Amino acid sequence: MNDSTPPQAKAYWKENIRLVLSLLSIWFLVSFGMAILFVDVLDNFRFFGFKFGFWMAQQGSIFCFVILIFIYVVKMNKLDHKYKVDEDRDG
Repeated sequence: MNDSTPPQAKAYWKENIRLVLSLLSIWFLVSFGMAILFVDVLDNFRFFGFKFGFWMAQQGSIFCFVILIFIYVVKMNKLDHKYKVDEDRDG
């Protein structure tokens, strides 16, 4: 953003990018870390009768992704409302 961008817009995008990067970090940890890198360690535990590493690679990561989507929607709605850029505004 250039210098003519209002400070409120800069603050909005800074929080927006921070949220996206934090959710992407969680996504990376779950998908790559738990399902690939640490699968052997996690397989020492059982979850619903399956090895936990296997379960995370096949089902758990999908559940986490869906949860992350809902978290993103809720947080972005709050952020939009905070900076008065939400779609539900009158006028």
